[in-house]
Amino acid sequence: MASQRGRGRSDGDVPYTSIAGFRDPLASEGKPAKGAARRAQAARLAATDGPPDKGAARREQAARLGTEERERQPRTRGQRIRRLLLALFVIFVCVPALLFVAVYWSSEIPEPAEVAVEQPATVLAADGTTVLTKFIPPQGNRIPIPLTDVPYPVRDAVLAAEDRTFYTNAGYSTSGFLRAARDNVTGQDNAGGGSTITQQYVKNAFLSSERTVTRKMRELVIAAKMARQWSKDEILAAYLNTIYYGRGAYGIAAAAKAYFDKPVPELTLAEGAVLAAVIRSPSVLDPENHLDQLRARWQYVLDGMVEMNVLAPGDRDATVFPPIIPLDDVPAEGVALGPEGHIRTQVLRELRAAGLDDADINTGALQITTTIDAAAQAGAVDSVRERFSWQPPELRSAVVSIDPRSGAVRAYYGGEDGTGFDFAQAPLQTGSAFKVFALVAAQRQGIPVTRAMDSSPITDRGTEITNVEGDSCGRCSLAEALKRSLNTSFYRLTMTMADGPRSVAEAAHLAGIPEYIPGVDGISLTEPDGYPLNGIVLGQYLVRPLDMASAYATLAASGVYHQPYFVQKVSTGDGRVLLDRSWETATGKRHSEPEQRISAEIADATTSAMLPIANYSNGHGLADGRQSASKTGTTQLGETKDNKDAWMVGYTPSLSTAVWVGTENPQPLRNGRGGAIWGSGLPADIWKQAMDAALAGTPVETFEVPALPSPQLVPTPGTETAPRPGGGFDIFGPPTNSPRPAPPPLIVIPPAPTPAVPGELFPGLGGEGPR
Repeated sequence: MASQRGRGRSDGDVPYTSIAGFRDPLASEGKPAKGAARRAQAARLAATDGPPDKGAARREQAARLGTEERERQPRTRGQRIRRLLLALFVIFVCVPALLFVAVYWSSEIPEPAEVAVEQPATVLAADGTTVLTKFIPPQGNRIPIPLTDVPYPVRDAVLAAEDRTFYTNAGYSTSGFLRAARDNVTGQDNAGGGSTITQQYVKNAFLSSERTVTRKMRELVIAAKMARQWSKDEILAAYLNTIYYGRGAYGIAAAAKAYFDKPVPELTLAEGAVLAAVIRSPSVLDPENHLDQLRARWQYVLDGMVEMNVLAPGDRDATVFPPIIPLDDVPAEGVALGPEGHIRTQVLRELRAAGLDDADINTGALQITTTIDAAAQAGAVDSVRERFSWQPPELRSAVVSIDPRSGAVRAYYGGEDGTGFDFAQAPLQTGSAFKVFALVAAQRQGIPVTRAMDSSPITDRGTEITNVEGDSCGRCSLAEALKRSLNTSFYRLTMTMADGPRSVAEAAHLAGIPEYIPGVDGISLTEPDGYPLNGIVLGQYLVRPLDMASAYATLAASGVYHQPYFVQKVSTGDGRVLLDRSWETATGKRHSEPEQRISAEIADATTSAMLPIANYSNGHGLADGRQSASKTGTTQLGETKDNKDAWMVGYTPSLSTAVWVGTENPQPLRNGRGGAIWGSGLPADIWKQAMDAALAGTPVETFEVPALPSPQLVPTPGTETAPRPGGGFDIFGPPTNSPRPAPPPLIVIPPAPTPAVPGELFPGLGGEGPR
């Protein structure tokens, strides 16, 4: 009875819990839910008397509480399931579909011929056939070939290994995508597998190798669109020319060389199956270390060909695993590690200066024809190697040959290590080889090469300038002093000329010595304050072998300067010409125009003065009686009596060559017999051999220059010189029948001395000086 009475009253009427009227709050008839309490509270608020506005607010609040309660009513299980299914449908169907459509319509698939694939650029000699070196991109030893060059058994082997339904599928694998999504979610390493050949090509040619569902989706979309725009044969050809086969081989042509050292058309069924087998995992199936795994995969490929009905079972059983060449016997790519490596560096510099970027170089299959003459290059390299064969190992050399009529670099040797330091670009002191520019400067001031100059010792700023072994000609012409390499005559000439050191520097710059040389601070041929010292005439300042060959080439061309260059023509693999420096068919960025920087009369007179020097320097005249104009140079090692740099620079009408011999670090320059090396020694030997090799078989040319009068030696200073042939008045050597005006006093104020570099001394300032 108690329970019945309790069941009839509400919980809100029970002020306390009694044993008779207790209701378990967890029971179905228990304490009213929290929502019931809120409804009761809302009803009480609505019934409460008060001001009209306050009651209205309370009623509005009560209505809002009721609305919130109705909104928060618990959902049924069916509602929850329906909402979950809808969310899954949106996430896994609608969103991917929208992304698929967006990517599909935004993706632009190029034509097969427009796809840029990294492949080597070949650097050729001037003959267009001799390969000097190559530019190999990180994934670029590809040699694209047409599909018609690939034998059918090789094609079938690739399909059996990678995509047996290639010719019938839509270009993508939905199941493969779902597996990739599953593996990516679960964190498995093989996320992204199950790709068709089309998908593999898309990944390699257009996408990265990241293992994500996003990348896999993009791969699938692009593959689907490509399958609609490209033919299957176009896709297969692109795939075979792009995929990596191991051993550093990208593309089937490189792979055929790397594994069997043969061209693709000569591949057999067994060899094609090997190449098809390694595609899946080239490192794991490397024949050097995993031959058994490779054989198993090879068997799998052959079995697949049988299943595809492209190989008879009997032929499959008769197929034998082919021999693979050892890794050490793989033909090396033409990436220069020897002397040609320095040519490669200069070519790359010029290509970039001409406006070609890395994409052009790495994807254009470029054919780069250089100015390098194969015979001249071989002659330069061989001459150094042969002459150095018995010399001390610390000796280094540089040889640069330039065509005076164009500026084309015909030979270039900067050292044996093509990836190391390039000595042809090294700033070096030139010694007496720089005296020719003083001769040019003198003529620009009206002083002819026949001018007699005193060769006795001279003192400047407390330093006595002498000649090697005390040599002297008394008073003799500048041409004779040049032949004998008399320091005193040319030092005195520099002090005699108006602003002599600067005049010598200007003449050298006009001839082709750059005003700014890499590795030399400020303007070349000067001190930091911008003024050169008198020692410039003795080769005090730093100049590169390339610059000396170029400057002498200007004299050979009768004063016409041509900027040196290495690249003659650049064309792409499909025949488009990107650069052509031939004057008749110039294409691309033009090379600099020739400049008449020095008058022909001055340049030719300088050449005349240099003609006898090669024979005079220990008999280094060229073969076949060829005329040459040349000058030797040697620099002194600090305050010692030793030499540190030796030069021979000279030219014919068609070739100018500079040779330097020295060491990497300042040290006495000695030959294999322990004797001192002079410019007229080892450098002259290399110069003659290189020039003879380069000019062999070419016409014997002569200089169209005026002959100089026979040298007249005047042992007693002050003796008057005879009138010059042809008349004319020379203020430095007037005719004997003319009154000789008293010269004004000559005041020479040498520039302030600069601190000497430890272990170095301006060549010629003390000791025997350079030669």
